[in-house]
Amino acid sequence: MNMRRDFIIGLVLIALCATLPLFIGMRYFITQATLFFIWGIVVLQWNLVLGVGGIFSLAQMALFAVGAYATAMFGYYFEMPMILAMPLAALLTVVVSTLVGLACLRLKGPYVALLTLAVAQVLYLLIVNDTECFTNPPSGCMPLFGGVRGFTRFGDLGFRDLFGSKWYIADYYLGLGLLALAAAFSVAIIRGPMGLAFQALRDNPGCAMARGVSRFKYQLWVFALSAFFTGLAGSFYAVHFAAVGPTAFSFSTLLFLLSMIVVGGMGTMWGPLLGALLLMSADEAMREFGDWRDIGLGLLLAGFVILLPKGVLGSLQALVQRFRAKA
Repeated sequence: MNMRRDFIIGLVLIALCATLPLFIGMRYFITQATLFFIWGIVVLQWNLVLGVGGIFSLAQMALFAVGAYATAMFGYYFEMPMILAMPLAALLTVVVSTLVGLACLRLKGPYVALLTLAVAQVLYLLIVNDTECFTNPPSGCMPLFGGVRGFTRFGDLGFRDLFGSKWYIADYYLGLGLLALAAAFSVAIIRGPMGLAFQALRDNPGCAMARGVSRFKYQLWVFALSAFFTGLAGSFYAVHFAAVGPTAFSFSTLLFLLSMIVVGGMGTMWGPLLGALLLMSADEAMREFGDWRDIGLGLLLAGFVILLPKGVLGSLQALVQRFRAKA
């Protein structure tokens, strides 16, 4: 019943998003909506690890960056078509995520957070400190990982040639399609037997393991599987913006995305998307206030944590359950 309801909600949301460019054709709105799709994929998958699996991992932006960098390097060094580079980059992200999972999933709580954050920082330092020339194109010395300037001109999906000045609308629909796939995967995990195992391990690991649920196996599964769409989001980000650099590891972006999950409702199906919509809208509304924007977002987040600790959707669900119990 819950799975059917979620799929109906998903289909309605996809239909609404599919019609938006017909009514709002502004390029800025379309590109911001495309960015929302990218962040939506990331927070949906991060919610599987953090909210459903109960693994306090901070490696999500590092996995996102792996997908972005792998795509750029496949295109730049091997002249690989982006339609092939993107899924390959996503698979490489799964491999990296599995290795990280093997290293950290025997740990618990803050130790997982510290280790995954350390992995992200090591990858960042590896890239920015890479100054030795690997190739010498006309633009100058090019380190293996792009160094501080990153990669550009590594290829595209051909939408600019096919659609001309309206290429960004094609990117919009591709982003929507990827988000739909990521959401369907999340529904299948959360509402299926695997989701029940994840939630049991999160809420009462002792009882779950006593009943034969392997904590290591199931948490490694969610860690690895969610990485595919995270890497795919990073890959699409690189192709959409035609550039990738060390900013993909930005700690401020990591905190921004984590806030989306908290505000929307950690562990809920649609809470992360709602949180992404609310925080991106608030960020856009405060764009003209300069440094005050960060202060405003901080106060907004603090207000949600204090007044709605379960997030918007989590609090609504608790309210509905309380009402049903009284009825």
